[in-house]
Amino acid sequence: MEQPTGQPSQLNIEISEEVAEGTYANLAIITHSHAEFVIDFVNVMPGTPKSKVKSRIIFTPQHAKRFMKAIMENIQKYEGVNGPIKDLEEFQLPLNFGPAGQA
Repeated sequence: MEQPTGQPSQLNIEISEEVAEGTYANLAIITHSHAEFVIDFVNVMPGTPKSKVKSRIIFTPQHAKRFMKAIMENIQKYEGVNGPIKDLEEFQLPLNFGPAGQA
């Protein structure tokens, strides 16, 4: 289906219920080669010696840069409404935060 010149085509995107629920991550590990950027998303829980990668996204360098710009734009919009986001370094979280009881 061709679009007249100057009119953007629509992109139809579907999302499964499982993917729509999302995956929580509180750590991202970013590595790169000359051809790709790899972002591993991890959920690190206090008191657990080992954590697993929950999701991995692989970008071309061009898409990684576009992603970075999109994140920066969205952070600016968020802070414009909600105020500055404090950096984690500004918080003094103990390494053993969370429940200390036994099951």
